Amino acid sequence: MSTDLRVISIGCLAAHPLWDEKTPVRTGHATTTLIRAGARTILVDPSLPAPILGARLAERANLRPRDITHVFLTCFRPELRRGLLPAEEGAPGAFDHATWWIGEAEREAVGVPLAAQLRAAAGAGDRELAETLEREVALLKRCEPAPDRLGERVDLFPLPGVTPGLCGVLIAGQRHTTLICGDAVATVEHLEQGQVLPWAADVERARESFAEAIEIADLLVPGRDNLVVNPTKRAF
Repeated sequence: MSTDLRVISIGCLAAHPLWDEKTPVRTGHATTTLIRAGARTILVDPSLPAPILGARLAERANLRPRDITHVFLTCFRPELRRGLLPAEEGAPGAFDHATWWIGEAEREAVGVPLAAQLRAAAGAGDRELAETLEREVALLKRCEPAPDRLGERVDLFPLPGVTPGLCGVLIAGQRHTTLICGDAVATVEHLEQGQVLPWAADVERARESFAEAIEIADLLVPGRDNLVVNPTKRAF
């Protein structure tokens, strides 16, 4: 059974440190990727607002949001999950029917401090902040811990460092292996220069994950760029 992967939307950094940008000059968003494996149609990092993402799905894959069976988040940063929010308050979200997944380590790393922040905000009587945190907690609870195998020949690949539990997706094809990296490998420039994002939670672990990504994959989908051939591999 073949597995199909295609980029639905190419992301970008709000401020690209390797372009000497110190402050945001654009709206940052993540690369969104589609994986079709058997009966599962998995959308990775639905970063654009739902109406825009729906149009991109139609353009790139002849699909509608209701065709997505699963959503996977490489990490819980807000930029990666705009498409999960409803277009209007109180309306259903475009992917509410789907199963939402996130790596278990990321879920735990985010959930504990988030709950603590919510308790502190409620105790301080900061209702506005508490309501914002309540929405974050509800969204995180909606995300189930991802299984090690997302589909046939589609596996989780932990890449911690940029966030504590960042997790990529490894697709084993007949001729080559492809890794959806999330922000563990941010852009082509980061790949070529061997750099990780400077705001990584743990820079040393991020560097180790970067090296593991380069070691295993023939093709890479950076977190904020298009599909690229691993420059350390021989042509195929």
